[in-house]
Amino acid sequence: MVRMRETVCLVNPAPATGPTGRRWPEFAHQAAGVGLEGNALISEHRGHLGVLAREAAAGGARLLVVVGGDGALNEVANGIADLDDAPAVALIPSGTGGDFVRTFGIPNDVAAAARIAIDGETKTIDLGRVGYRAWDGSDATAIFANVASAGMSGAIAQRANDTSKALGARASYLWATLAVFKRWSAVETELSVDGERRSGKMFDVVVANGRFFGGGMKMCPDAVADDGLLDVVTIGDVTKRDLMLTMPKIYCGTHLPHPKAEALRGRVVTVETAEPVPVELDGEQPGTTPARFEVLPGAMRLRVPTSDPGAA
Repeated sequence: MVRMRETVCLVNPAPATGPTGRRWPEFAHQAAGVGLEGNALISEHRGHLGVLAREAAAGGARLLVVVGGDGALNEVANGIADLDDAPAVALIPSGTGGDFVRTFGIPNDVAAAARIAIDGETKTIDLGRVGYRAWDGSDATAIFANVASAGMSGAIAQRANDTSKALGARASYLWATLAVFKRWSAVETELSVDGERRSGKMFDVVVANGRFFGGGMKMCPDAVADDGLLDVVTIGDVTKRDLMLTMPKIYCGTHLPHPKAEALRGRVVTVETAEPVPVELDGEQPGTTPARFEVLPGAMRLRVPTSDPGAA
């Protein structure tokens, strides 16, 4: 195993329509200008960042700086979640959505994010683990860092990922939401949160560690990433009018309480549906229901601003 520096940058060249790879030398120069230097490992394909993260940890890295978006962080979390004494993780946001960093107040500016990587507080946060049915029909397990879901939001994330996102994350996800909602129907769903059961027609079950998803929607405004619990929001059989009236409130985090939504909180969440619906993990769609979500308390160390707004 090649010996690494204590700091390793894990670069995802794909987010935001591909400029990260082209601009990495510029990003590296800005980061070095504030004192952040280390080996740089460039992802070559989907899932590669997780492999690179494990290799860096085995080579002695103590800080992994993820340069990318929520999907890049997801890959790294999947690569190191089961390691004893895993390296701390810092983020230089470069994806389109950037929902995870919103919870912690990590800025998009490269130099400012690099300063946090160097001098920020190291906060121990939870991760989530999901068992689901992969697209090939086999049982699979994966980790999520920010938000997972079962239902319409998986199709929305796929629709948004298939667009250029040239108009930005919010516009892309809003357009995808409206486009998918037009053809989606609520599905009979059986939900259990620490044994507390709910059933009925639902468009979505959102299971969150962070507060934001979908390009800035504050879906779970009370989520705390280090409380050992997952925040759950169910979305029932809403109408188009419900959606249009509620959507602006979701971006502000003022949509709850709502007569066709419910907020719950627990350690283990199971979702079974009358027909398979997509499971979404940090913007990726690895398979379908049935799904079992569980919290992994204190599973990752994250470098955050010292005045961390996510601690409240």
